[in-house]
Amino acid sequence: MQEGRILAACHEGAYVLRLVGDVRVTLCTTIEDYLQKMYDDPGFTSVWVDLTQAEGLDSTTLGVLAQLALNVNEKFGFKPAVFACDPGIVRLLQSMSFDRLYDIREEACVEPADITQIPSVSGSQQQVRDTVIEAHRVLMGLSEDNRERFQDLMNTLERA
Repeated sequence: MQEGRILAACHEGAYVLRLVGDVRVTLCTTIEDYLQKMYDDPGFTSVWVDLTQAEGLDSTTLGVLAQLALNVNEKFGFKPAVFACDPGIVRLLQSMSFDRLYDIREEACVEPADITQIPSVSGSQQQVRDTVIEAHRVLMGLSEDNRERFQDLMNTLERA
């Protein structure tokens, strides 16, 4: 699998967040940092998540993406789109109840002309731990299946 990378583009308040390769917890601080800048943009109008080049997403990444959709719905009043062509990624999204959060489109996303890699942001051990816990709380809140799937992990994380 290709090492994970996060790319992004913005044009007149319309954002595209592209996850490429195998995206793991180590990139979640980078994603969260970028999303905060996006939320703070007074010209923000929309966001798409492009997973067409993603090869793998860990549960922390999924939790961060779930939180993105919840925040966008709460703050801006709409359901973002997520683009995914790989049947395995689409099944993963559906199994995590992302169809409640996103408009899942099984097609390629328009290629933004100005998409660039986001500089990596390192988080402290505590920041990463907090992100992992919050991401899994969000996933657990989406469905009973997710609650059961992640309960043992959460018990372990919260005791550590």
